[in-house]
Amino acid sequence: MDRTLAADLARLPELLDATREAAAATLAALDARPVVPPPVRRDPAEPAPPLPEHGSGTEAALAAFAERWAPRLSASAGPRYLGFVTGGATPAALAGDWLTSTHDQNSNSALDGAGQDLERETVTWLRDLFHLSAAHTGTFVSGATMSNTTGLAIAREWLGERLGVSPAEYGAAALGPVRVLSGAPHSSIAKALSLLGLGRAALVPVPTLPGREAVDPAALDRALADAPGRPAVVVANAGTVNTVDFDDLRAIAALRERHDFWLHTDAAFGAFAALSPEHAHLTDGLDASDSVCVDLHKWLNVPYDSAVQFTRRRDLQARVFQNAAAYLGPLGENPDLVHLTPENSHRLRALAAWFTLRAYGREGHREIVERDIACARSLGESLTRDPRFTVLAPVRLNVVCFTLAHAPTPARLTALREAAGPEVFVTPTTYAGTPALRAAFSNWRTTQADVRRIAQALHTAAKELG
Repeated sequence: MDRTLAADLARLPELLDATREAAAATLAALDARPVVPPPVRRDPAEPAPPLPEHGSGTEAALAAFAERWAPRLSASAGPRYLGFVTGGATPAALAGDWLTSTHDQNSNSALDGAGQDLERETVTWLRDLFHLSAAHTGTFVSGATMSNTTGLAIAREWLGERLGVSPAEYGAAALGPVRVLSGAPHSSIAKALSLLGLGRAALVPVPTLPGREAVDPAALDRALADAPGRPAVVVANAGTVNTVDFDDLRAIAALRERHDFWLHTDAAFGAFAALSPEHAHLTDGLDASDSVCVDLHKWLNVPYDSAVQFTRRRDLQARVFQNAAAYLGPLGENPDLVHLTPENSHRLRALAAWFTLRAYGREGHREIVERDIACARSLGESLTRDPRFTVLAPVRLNVVCFTLAHAPTPARLTALREAAGPEVFVTPTTYAGTPALRAAFSNWRTTQADVRRIAQALHTAAKELG
């Protein structure tokens, strides 16, 4: 064994303690450190430091990381990082994630331990959390993009079933023209269609309701009628990125009485509305979906990367992703996870989710969701009272979409973001043609005290911008 590696093995408990201390210090400083540190500009032509010929061990690597990289990382695990839709990691999820690396399981095969059983148990808990029926089975994947891709891959095979051909065997070209209809799809939908060989051009935009991002069911009805006799795919939204708008899932599902289509619902973070009695109606009809995407490193507050996908047609899922190899064993009626996603191997992502669900239960996670919603409402109300801002859409759940009331150019919005950056991180967007910003509340730490700091930073930055 390499001498340095052997020395680290002999000191492993001590090195893990040092790592724990470094992690604890980072988490303790989240409230005080800049949410987005000032950027360190590096000349792209400057060569990276060479790979060491002889390593100096874990302790030296920890010191080098603390000096060079840790100060430049954002406080994305903290309560005022409101960019994208980013959760943190609850204490239990963090413990689960550490043990995930410790046990280092590849949970795709029943030949190796209980990883698959743990994942299936966790998926069952999640299915119940989102009020899905037992008709849905699920698997863990890396994020919403892969969850959407997996769901649409199953939809592609369903199209083949309707047309009497298997694209898993003969390729997507065997399907002929395919239509995927949606009102306000996430960008990952087009990316998935490109990856699956259906092509971005297969995505057919359908008009949304006036002043909304929710699809107009009547317009969808007409669009489906444009190609009679041809099965289609409909991508519904349970929470759009800009304004957390929800399609009427029941109305869409009812269209199957007249049209033949696969219903995939992108509920990446909107599915968590099901935890709040006040907002659960937004997800009514989710169970009618043929496939569902839910991202867990958002509002479940587990570490990146983690998502789950559900479907009613596991048989088609296995047809797409089955992996024929002698060492894997037969496919069987209850397929190993290796036959259900694009990955031949994946870490035991389910463990962090299992830990946080086991530790805090339905009520603990309901409290996080409802507190974040209340924080979003408070920020929206604060910005509405300031004549320098315009809130562009109702705060339906956990996202505030807003802009400058005067000259909301991308340059001015960037200046506003950067000025407020030490206290809050928000991301740019465009809503109804207007350059805007969006603040997404999904971190388990965020409180009304953070909202007051966030609002003050934005008000001050807008005042200085003029």
